[in-house]
Amino acid sequence: MTILVTGGLGYIGSHTVVELLKNNFQVIIVDDMSNSEKFILDNIEKIAGKRPVFFPFDLRRKELLAQVFDAYEIDGCINFAAYKAVGESQEKPLDYYENNLYTLINVLQEFKNRNISNFIFSSSCTVYGQADEQPIDENTPLKTPESSYGKTKQMGEEILKDFATAYQKKVSLLRYFNPIGSHPSALLGELPIGVPNNLVPYVTQTASGIRGKLSIWGNDYPTEDGTAVRDYIYVVDLAKAHVKALQKLMNETSETVIDIYNLGTGKGSSVLEVVNAFETANSVKVPYQICERRAGDITVAYANADKAERELGWKADTSLEEALRTTWEWQKYLESRNNKS
Repeated sequence: MTILVTGGLGYIGSHTVVELLKNNFQVIIVDDMSNSEKFILDNIEKIAGKRPVFFPFDLRRKELLAQVFDAYEIDGCINFAAYKAVGESQEKPLDYYENNLYTLINVLQEFKNRNISNFIFSSSCTVYGQADEQPIDENTPLKTPESSYGKTKQMGEEILKDFATAYQKKVSLLRYFNPIGSHPSALLGELPIGVPNNLVPYVTQTASGIRGKLSIWGNDYPTEDGTAVRDYIYVVDLAKAHVKALQKLMNETSETVIDIYNLGTGKGSSVLEVVNAFETANSVKVPYQICERRAGDITVAYANADKAERELGWKADTSLEEALRTTWEWQKYLESRNNKS
């Protein structure tokens, strides 16, 4: 089976490509390299022992996308291609709507025109907005998300539901909670361009001295220690869920399938708990400062992931400390690589 992975050199995409290759899928990556670097492709090959086919272009280039579909018999797609920074999406909403929705629609047009099914969408728990109750399960009502990024994910889900219904397609919407960590080989991890937007890479860069202090956005939330609470899931556990979701779609006999799964650990951790766990796991200190709350952030979000365990046979079982240990190994790898160059 040949799977198109859009954004396949990104953080979650690259880990998922490794898992696909390990499960004997053929992989074609399209990635515009806006949030990655070419050495990630080499490292995927080092880990998996196989090199995926790679095309470096923007999915808004419809003519180039059509050429890929002309050249290969594609059996499914996992769609990671998207801008993903909550704060930036508030400053550049039009960029987020254009990139995240046009690229999705372009791939779906090819699926419609060529009668291809099996589409997995990289969604997010941001589609729930600030849920009234925790933990969040798949039946939790969707609210208007707090950020433009979250709105693009919610809109993407609606597009896919309509696509599946109108054209009898099989789709899976995977709502991630907060992916963290790096591959055990320390050859893959989160690669923020410029100042990190996510907590954990900022923690690692602060611990290594690249950043002077970690900014904690608000300590006046109605939580135990005043900092925001999230469900942090190890990226390799998350990557494995994509393979399980894809295998389920491919085995479905119904023409129209709309699967929805929360992917998380079922446990919430506050920002300060993450900082303390990182310090404990790696025997390093992380200086921090408390700042004003950041626009678009919600107070608490953690998953009920029972449905994924029940239907996919998948469970996130890597501890917070172990995930944070791998993150530090990745940071050390990046620094040694930079020193060599």
